[in-house]
Amino acid sequence: MLVSRRFFAALAAGGAASIRSLVAARSHPKLMVLLIAEEFRSDYLDLFGNFLGPGGFRRLMDDGAYFPECQIAATTFTSTSLATTSTGAYPQLHGIVADTWYDRATKKRVAAMPEALEATTVAEQLAAADSANRVYAVAFDSRDAAILSGAAPASLFYLDATGHFGARGPSGDAPWITAYSQANAAEIFRHAQWRALGAKKEAPPLRTLTYDQARPEEFLALYKASPFGQAAQMALAREILTQEKVGQGPGTDLLMVALGSGALLGYELGGDSPLMRELVLRLDHEVELLLALLDKNLGARNYALVFTSAHGATRDPDGKRATLAVPGDAVAKTINQALSAHYDTGGRKKAFVERYIYPFLYLRQDVLQKSYIDLREARVLAGQAALTVPGVTGYYTADGDTSHPGDWARRFSNSFHPVRSGDVMLAYGPEHVEDYGAGRGISYGSLYNYDTRVPLILYGAPFENAVFETAVELVDLAPTLARVAGMAWPSSSTGRVLGEALAAEG
Repeated sequence: MLVSRRFFAALAAGGAASIRSLVAARSHPKLMVLLIAEEFRSDYLDLFGNFLGPGGFRRLMDDGAYFPECQIAATTFTSTSLATTSTGAYPQLHGIVADTWYDRATKKRVAAMPEALEATTVAEQLAAADSANRVYAVAFDSRDAAILSGAAPASLFYLDATGHFGARGPSGDAPWITAYSQANAAEIFRHAQWRALGAKKEAPPLRTLTYDQARPEEFLALYKASPFGQAAQMALAREILTQEKVGQGPGTDLLMVALGSGALLGYELGGDSPLMRELVLRLDHEVELLLALLDKNLGARNYALVFTSAHGATRDPDGKRATLAVPGDAVAKTINQALSAHYDTGGRKKAFVERYIYPFLYLRQDVLQKSYIDLREARVLAGQAALTVPGVTGYYTADGDTSHPGDWARRFSNSFHPVRSGDVMLAYGPEHVEDYGAGRGISYGSLYNYDTRVPLILYGAPFENAVFETAVELVDLAPTLARVAGMAWPSSSTGRVLGEALAAEG
């Protein structure tokens, strides 16, 4: 653990009283910026380190508090991890258990929405602390921006279905937004060629953003998963800083940016694709531009910036796709057959499985109760039956019974909500994914290190300049930001303040 030299200076000068004065004298930054790359494994900064420029990620790592061993001890769906980041709690408490789950009351599949949050966010705490504080959030999807903000009166910026940027909230009617959207519409990049960074103009493109009028959604998907979409998000963040004079008001402002390009590219190609490397290097340049603007507008000691990720990604197994994709219908069928064989003694087959939406299984509790079947026993039998499906390697039930003790049991428990997670949560084997669509791509949400190990960098005057090799968790970020801003913690935060990263002030 790093201890500041100023700490020992205070101890020598006046002991405990001086230490208390240092704590009391801590100033709060005028602006906090939170950059969340939705798919960015911690090892990327090592793998691509020799290609990073001095003013982007390299500057953050060299001059900030860098935690390369940051873990998300729970499922890592995009919506889930954004909620974990903003609340400092895991799904068990904040309630966003996946991007979608099954609602027993409506008997429908539901999508993660900010209204489903059962914990307050950093943004809410900041807005409640002082009416002069302002909150801004940027994401491709307005839902993701809203999950970051919670119930805070935030200005939300997003990309609509036509490829234009929109906004709602306090800044939603600002005229500059229309001008920015027109100048940066996705349609400008129809048939654009994505070349490697530094490649000559005549070099073949890595990918072309083809546009077909009959299938415009395919172009928009290509755009969002490209450096052009990523750059548009970062440029929008810089425009917000300039146009809204963020960090230059009487209070403390918060700007959050959920960078979605990596997640979308990862879904298609996996985390080890050469295109992912190019996207990371392009983001390095965008971070450099952002830091330069912050230095110019606010001064280097008047803001705090955090970089982290919502999840990582497995590699694309290519030729092994058929053996590593787990079909959900086969999982549900196998479980139902096992329960029927065990409980149907009268010869009449019953439907015991109500729904399976990876990774959660929902049993027909009404059928079990009418048959006087012990629910806990049925859940364990369902989990054990699932293990017979190739690719399924673990289970956790609503009663806490699990196939995996120790740290994995904790990861399961952190991920399991008493209502929304149903009866049993399943885990697939390493690199195994959902079988969906045309069999292309990967899926997120696993408990493995390639999904759960993310970088965490705290940069700016409030933080020490050091590398901390001790393991921390993403839930530690929210209470740390609360400490820096001098406000109350989010309601359900289970993390700790990363005190070793805080710089004392004299």
